[in-house]
Amino acid sequence: MLPPTTTAITGAPLLRRPLLSRLLATGLGLALCAGAAAQGRPQLNLPRVELQAGMHRIDAQVAVSAQERQVGLMHRRDMPMHEGMLFVFEQAATQCFWMRNTLLPLTAAFVADDGTIVNLADMQPLSEASHCSTQPVRFVLEMNQGWFAKRGLKAGSKLSGRPFASR
Repeated sequence: MLPPTTTAITGAPLLRRPLLSRLLATGLGLALCAGAAAQGRPQLNLPRVELQAGMHRIDAQVAVSAQERQVGLMHRRDMPMHEGMLFVFEQAATQCFWMRNTLLPLTAAFVADDGTIVNLADMQPLSEASHCSTQPVRFVLEMNQGWFAKRGLKAGSKLSGRPFASR
């Protein structure tokens, strides 16, 4: 007799229900993101995290999967000043961003694991010009263009919050 975690037809392991649920949810999430991007709709329902830049609070959507990162802030017509998007990569590398299908002028902060801003790049709407980190990073925070400058934040400034707490 086969163990209870294998199928009778192939003998292949069955996915346990919690794992299956997570995989199905992830697949559904990817399909929804891909559908939104293909139909020119912004992705507005990503998980959020609160970050701090000194005394300034940031409500950031978190883009973790490759599809979420690819869609990013495309197709958004507006974004409240205290909101942004935090892109999270699996490992530190030179990260490069462009603005295809992105309607808002943005500033990208390339951020080290400890929350230190490595460099900032102002990016123009609908441009395919590449903007890259000056050293390997795992995090990129996009905010409305001018947000960092208005608050005196620049390379060397520090962000804090859950993504940077254990680093």
